[in-house]
Parts: sequence; C-alpha cells; structure tokens
Amino acid sequence: VVVLPQCRKEKWWTFPEMEAQTIAALDESIREFHGDPARVYLTGLSMGGYGTWSLGSKYPGRFAALAPICGGVRLPRGARLPAGIPEPPPDPYAAASRKIGKTPVWIFHGGADPVVPVSESRQMNEALKTAGGNVRYTEYEKVGHNSWDRAYAEPEVFTWLLSQRRVE
Repeated sequence: VVVLPQCRKEKWWTFPEMEAQTIAALDESIREFHGDPARVYLTGLSMGGYGTWSLGSKYPGRFAALAPICGGVRLPRGARLPAGIPEPPPDPYAAASRKIGKTPVWIFHGGADPVVPVSESRQMNEALKTAGGNVRYTEYEKVGHNSWDRAYAEPEVFTWLLSQRRVE
C-alpha cells in the first residue's frame, strides 16, 4: 500500500490540517487494504522531505523507517509561519532527533542543491548521531535539487526500507 499525499498550495506540512489529513489517509489505507502497521515507511522529497521530518518527529514510533530526500527542518529563508502555527524550538534538529529516537533513517541530499540547503540534511544527520539514532547519510556531490532521481535509484534503498520493522 502506497499513500502519496500532496501538500496543498500555500500550505506547509506543519499545518495541523495537513498532518491530520495525511495521517487519516494513511490510517484509512491501512484499514481498507489490510496494511501491516509495523511496516509503514515514510519518504518524501523537497516539501515532502520537510513533511517526512515533521510527521516522523510528531508521530514517533508510528513509522518503521524514514527516508527524507532534500528536505529540511527549518523553514526556508524568507518563509514566514502563518498565524496560529507555533514557533519551532531553538534547536529544531536536536528536538526532532530526540523524538525520532531509534527509528531507522536514511537521509539523501544533493551537495549542490540551490533550493533546500544541504546543511539541513547535514545538521539532521549530526543531530541524529548525537542522539544515538540509527542513521545513514548519502550526499550526492554536484547534484542539485533533483537528488530524488539518484536516491530512488539507489540499489539498496527499497531493500533497506522493506527490511525495517516498527518495534512494538
């Protein structure tokens, strides 16, 4: 079962309604198609990479593994949170890493990404390591924002994802 939510225009994954709709779609898909709740994997690219970090940290223990691609934790430069959305913690990388805990994570990013700074993935990698997390990191030198082409073509990525099980 694959659920592919699309963040609506003018929205962010951190909006409560976006998160609620995504989790509701996931729950309904698992029920309707008899999915295995111990084998739910979360991946996304660009805005979906932000969503992977957001949902993965807000629903700890829900996912068997995370594979964010060219995503981030901090809002991009110049972006403003709309009214009603809480400000992020002073160190959002450490906060997200603590919540993600031991959930296996494989991070992908292009080293020459002009859209989402590669420092976002580097900082999450370091924060997860510091927190004792289970993390892999792949950075593609001279690759821009479309690092998903390389990430999803990695020979091991789907074998790695499918080998993970959520610990009950």
